[in-house]
Parts: sequence; C-alpha cells; structure tokens
Amino acid sequence: MDEILFLIKLATTSAVVIGLSILAEKMSPKIAGIVSGYPTVSAIILFFFGLEVSPQFAADSAEYNVIGVTAVLFFVYFYYQGSKYFTRFNILLSTITALVGYFIVIWLLHFIELNKYIAVLIPVLSSFLFIYLFKNIEDVKINNKVKVDYKVLLMRAAFAVLIILIITSIPELVGPKWAGLFSAFPSTIFPLILIVHFTYSKKHVYTIIKNVPIGIFSVIIYSLLVSIVYPLIGIYWGSLFSLAIATSYLLVYKKIRSRARSTSLRDDNKVIVKNKEQI
Repeated sequence: MDEILFLIKLATTSAVVIGLSILAEKMSPKIAGIVSGYPTVSAIILFFFGLEVSPQFAADSAEYNVIGVTAVLFFVYFYYQGSKYFTRFNILLSTITALVGYFIVIWLLHFIELNKYIAVLIPVLSSFLFIYLFKNIEDVKINNKVKVDYKVLLMRAAFAVLIILIITSIPELVGPKWAGLFSAFPSTIFPLILIVHFTYSKKHVYTIIKNVPIGIFSVIIYSLLVSIVYPLIGIYWGSLFSLAIATSYLLVYKKIRSRARSTSLRDDNKVIVKNKEQI
C-alpha cells in the first residue's frame, strides 16, 4: 500500500509541475499563474491525510490549509520585492527572502484560534490586497521561447515531489494545525517561478506572480469545502465535489474575463469608427 501511495504522489506531482512549465511557455505566464493556484497539491495532501489518518483529521487540517494560503501570497510578494531590489545573485536572494517571509507568516498564523469564518476571511482579504498591489504589473508573454531542457523539468518535478512527500509524512507528528498550514506550501508555484526566472526573465515571473492571487481563490474554495464535506460524505466524493466547485470558479472567471475583453474591444472599435467619421 505504501509503495502504491508513493507512486501516485510521484506521478501526479511530476505531471502537474511539468504541465505548468509547458503551459507557461506554450500559452502564457499569465495563464500559468492563474492555473498554478488550482488546488492540485492541496487536494493530494489533504486526500492522503484523510486516507492515512482520518477524514476528520483532513477536515481539521483543511481549515489551516485555507489560512495557509495567506502565507503563499506573502511568499510570491516577497519574491517579487526581493527580485526588484537584489541585483547580484538575484534568484538565490529572492528565493531566500521569499522562504524566510513565508515561514515568518506561517509562524504568525499558527497563533490564530481558527473558525471557518476567520479561516476564509484572512486569505480572501489578503488575495484582494495583493490583486491591488500587483495591479500595475504588466502581463508579458514569452516571445523568444527557449526549449526547456528535460533535466531542468526533472529537477523541478523532483523538488515538488520531495515537498509533498515530506508534508504528507509528518501529519501525525505535528498535528492538524501545522500539517494544514504547511499543506498550503507553494510546491508548484515555487518551482514554476524558479524555472521561468532561470529560463527567461523576472518580468515573466512578475506576470505569474500578478495572477497567483486570482487563481488562489480556487484553493480557498476547495479547502473550505473539504473541511465541511469530508466528515459528511467521505474523502472520495468529498474530493470530487470540492474539485468540481473549485474548477467551476476558474471557468466562470475565464468566461467573465473573456466577455469583459470582448466588450472593451467593441467599445474601442466604436471610438475608432466615431473618430474616423468626425475626420
């Protein structure tokens, strides 16, 4: 059973991290940033908490996973700030800054006595705050695409796999509070940022960072639902139901953005036609 669980964790995580890197290159860092907030890793970790310990343990951890999203937002913010101010050893020092900031925020969050309202309110307010702080970042596409070396992809996948294996192996040692907080570790966002920064530029990383707070709402939705439905309908149906709702959020967001973009283009065309008529 342990070997099967290991292979599932390995295969799923590798697919996610490699898929995100391809998405960033083939489509855009903006889309990769939004999708990187999808609760793939949280879903895996909470599912195995429920499978290896108990559904109630996973549900309790999920509440802390929700609030742990706040630390993820601070992680990308500190990486953004660090990369702006460090000129030498930019990636290394930005990473150290982001990790130190993340663990400080996690440490502060563990003092909070949680209920579901607080668990949701803090990350939701934080998400809107960082959407505002990142609003002036330009969305930059990757034009001169570089073929990503398979060794880099394997290293990135291995990093994410290592994080998941560590997180899922310690829940009984640290309890649901710390296990839930660390289950929100940005184990897909972090390697995604690193590979894009190494391969392209920090401007492309900023595009990812700008869109993380938008995608992170899907994690908030997923983990909140898990904390409610796992004890009621079990980890299998609970996971499917929570993922369906989290996915619906991203699809609705995409539809709203597409409609807003179409409306904006129509308005611009009307202005151009009107100006031509006046001329």
